[in-house]
Amino acid sequence: MALQSARSMLKEDAEGKEFMDKIQKRLHAMSFHMRSYFWLDFQQLNDIYRYKTEEYSHTAVNKFNVIPDSIPDWVFDFMPLQGGYFVGNVSPARMDFRWFALGNCIAILSSLATPEQSMAIMDLIEARWDELVGDMPLKICYPALESHEWRIVTGCDPKNTRWSYHNGGSWPVLLWLLTAASIKTGRPQIARRAIDLAEARLLKDGWPEYYDGKSGRFIGKQARKFQTWSIAGYLVAKMMMEDPTHVGMISMEEEKHMKPVLNRSFSWC
Repeated sequence: MALQSARSMLKEDAEGKEFMDKIQKRLHAMSFHMRSYFWLDFQQLNDIYRYKTEEYSHTAVNKFNVIPDSIPDWVFDFMPLQGGYFVGNVSPARMDFRWFALGNCIAILSSLATPEQSMAIMDLIEARWDELVGDMPLKICYPALESHEWRIVTGCDPKNTRWSYHNGGSWPVLLWLLTAASIKTGRPQIARRAIDLAEARLLKDGWPEYYDGKSGRFIGKQARKFQTWSIAGYLVAKMMMEDPTHVGMISMEEEKHMKPVLNRSFSWC
């Protein structure tokens, strides 16, 4: 999204054209890499489960040498037959299979996700509503890190115990991103359902920063109240629902020359 915005601000003179060409090449390479290797759906999960390891030639299927035994058990139950998402990270020998709300919504709005992938992300949210939305939109990530792992990954911030703060907490500010993604994919009913949940509690609870618990039932243990971004997220969501054309201000459409041929599987709606 940053690269696309930068490109739109460049002048089409000699110097600007050079940078525009570089941006275009980077966008094409990045889109192919993310859409191919960071995308996960049921078929791709099954492929990873059957990966052979230590493949080294240019014909290797398991390009990052991901060890199938590193797949956490929760993923197999979490992944619906229809739906998919971009994983947190891919590194040699392992993947971060967690679902991140911000990244997947931005992938839809920036058209990093293909139209089919965008629909699959929304399919996943609907199929796993209780886990990803629950009583308060929206889980910042899923699932929470347990035991000592959260101390290592989150810098030992005491707010980041499981299902709290940045470790699986629910953040009302993310409501506007979910709403924008829902409208762009032509599924405003998802946003409307989430907004109804938020309206039932936010004002009564004093517009807290975040909520705790597996379903977001409890006001965060250190959540500040009357948070500007919690209020703003709700207002922006309502404004976009009242006039869906507002989504155009923060949404970028896919360009024809940005559509590489994909070899990976992904869910169709």
